[in-house]
Amino acid sequence: MSEFFKGIGDLISESGFATMTLQQLIMIAIACFLLYLGIVKKFEPLLLVPIAFGMLLTNLPGGELFHSELWKNPIAVGAEGYVSTWHPDYGKVLQEGGLLDFFYIGIKTGIFPPLIFMGVGAMTDFGPLLANPKSFLLGAAAQLGIFFTFIGANLLGFSAAAAGAIAIIGGADGPTAIFTATRLAPELLGPIAVAAYSYMALVPFIQPPIMKMLTTKKERSIVMEQLRFVSKTEKILFPVVVTILVVMLIPAAAPLVGMLMMGNLIRECGVVERLSKTIQNELINIVTILLGISVGATATAKSFLNVETLMILGLGLVAFAIGTAGGVLFAKLMNKLSGGKINPLIGSAGVSAVPMAARVSQKVGQEANPGNFLLMHAMGPNVAGVIGSAVAAGILISMLG
Repeated sequence: MSEFFKGIGDLISESGFATMTLQQLIMIAIACFLLYLGIVKKFEPLLLVPIAFGMLLTNLPGGELFHSELWKNPIAVGAEGYVSTWHPDYGKVLQEGGLLDFFYIGIKTGIFPPLIFMGVGAMTDFGPLLANPKSFLLGAAAQLGIFFTFIGANLLGFSAAAAGAIAIIGGADGPTAIFTATRLAPELLGPIAVAAYSYMALVPFIQPPIMKMLTTKKERSIVMEQLRFVSKTEKILFPVVVTILVVMLIPAAAPLVGMLMMGNLIRECGVVERLSKTIQNELINIVTILLGISVGATATAKSFLNVETLMILGLGLVAFAIGTAGGVLFAKLMNKLSGGKINPLIGSAGVSAVPMAARVSQKVGQEANPGNFLLMHAMGPNVAGVIGSAVAAGILISMLG
């Protein structure tokens, strides 16, 4: 009988309840809160739910599903001795890693974000952008938040590489933020990914006050002319031309832009319908699950509960707000130059939260004028923002990587 009770005692002492720390308990509470936002409030649930569950799994003591120490490989640096860098020994990861370590290889090697981009390309109609090429300028203007926040993060003491990874949150594009963070500051991946997807989910709450503050009701009521018809030839040539130009100019953007345009070409060419359906459904769904749970796994108590994380969340919000304001203000300028033909609200869709930002432009426009239909006009800057954020990431990686 004594051995039985001893066995029970050993079982309790070795359980997660006995070894749980306060920091882990806080992270579990945060993960449950994010699950609540994703499931009940429906804030970007396709990614917030797997990210939150990955965060839950990695912070449950004893699970041993993710080992952050395996991803820090000490290397010799001259007379300075050894420093810890995020260039892992993959053989050691495969031998000693847990389930989520194996999933994380897809992020660390840069496989998952480009596959997500291929899915986005296959689901996106670039017609509104081609019908109104000036939308490219609005997509570019909305990336201003990235570069302003880069300067701000530098001034707050972050390294240039870390500042670049944080600033990309302003593009409102989760896969781009993840891809950039793995290249520039992998130790900050957890906070950056959570911030990026949280702000994407909060687009309907963050953007409208900024849009209304920077525009008058008269401007918000502007009804824009119907977009011209875009031919199939234009839609087929566009991804090919963009791939050649962008990759030649900014080679570091090739993984994201290349896969985005490949997905779009498969959608538009009309001869590989089976591939198009697979990319739009099965492939992107599988990759989304693996990417989300892997990103959540990096949000351990040690990496997440610190002042740096709070600064990242704050800087990310600043980046997002400046990006939205930059798009609206540039659209106001275009409206003046066009003689009042452009509704400035479509500029806010220049951030690449597709198609949520375009829907917000439509909603705010209809509040001012119930007969206003801005959705298709806003989709132009919206998809331009996807390209713009990928190009901005390529520039930052080229300069700082």
